[in-house]
Amino acid sequence: MPRPALDPAASMALVVAVLAVSTSGPLIAFATAAPAMAIAFWRNALAVGVLGPISLFARRAEYANLARREAAFCALAGVALAAHFAAWMPSIRFTTVAASTALVATQPVWQGLISVAQGRRLRTVTWAGIGVAVLGAVLATGADFGVSSRAVLGDLLAVLGAVMAAAYTAFGERARVTLSTTTYTTICYSVCAVLLLVVCLASGQSLGGYPSTTWLAILGLVAGAQLLGHTMFNYALRRVSATTISVLILLEVPGAGLIAWLWLDQVPPAASLAGLALLMVGVLIVVLGGAHAGRRERERARLQVETAA
Repeated sequence: MPRPALDPAASMALVVAVLAVSTSGPLIAFATAAPAMAIAFWRNALAVGVLGPISLFARRAEYANLARREAAFCALAGVALAAHFAAWMPSIRFTTVAASTALVATQPVWQGLISVAQGRRLRTVTWAGIGVAVLGAVLATGADFGVSSRAVLGDLLAVLGAVMAAAYTAFGERARVTLSTTTYTTICYSVCAVLLLVVCLASGQSLGGYPSTTWLAILGLVAGAQLLGHTMFNYALRRVSATTISVLILLEVPGAGLIAWLWLDQVPPAASLAGLALLMVGVLIVVLGGAHAGRRERERARLQVETAA
């Protein structure tokens, strides 16, 4: 079934989401007083505290009729999201924001491979756009692929975070076919928070006692990257493919780099301008190519309906 046309609400949601997730890396790097896994737990748990009551009140009928298959996709998305946070957030402590953000930006490659494994055939223009955008992301951040064993560990964790982010988006795409944004995100974030809590307790990580500046950074992550970032991407998943979402997330790279430059004094390398240009070109190739393909699918579906009538 072809996806409905991208409406202004979904377009605005994507813009807000990109801007919001751009704050994630710098905020995590700033909040050094809290363990990375504890930050990941709190950003999900507090998001559930906001979304949960709204979801349970407004979507009671949806919960009552929740099918086992839908619940499974939500739970699997939560597991993948927890694995993403467990890998990527600590990576920022082992390597630079630039390197970690660039490597986690390889998500579209893994998203494309997942789509192929699901039996989908990606258009050549999509693969070309993914390749150009990922190359641009790496160049724009001047990613350091490991000058020490600590940096290598950070690099590997960031790549694992990219793979898990792709899995999270793929499961979310399946769940969002029938479920509302609030129901899906509440279940997904709840599963993620519970798993991260278990990890934090098992590893003895402190869940409190942080200075006020760290709590403000955590609240910033909840309001920005989680509620306005992940949730808005989840909202758009009903009208935009998981692969396109993954490519759009690449726009986080220059945003995070700019914030890290202005706030954390991490000056971007000179190659960043050329990388940024490539990144934008790659995003445009995927988005415009996907929009063209979507119009063709809708036109084909319209003709089939008219022929059948």
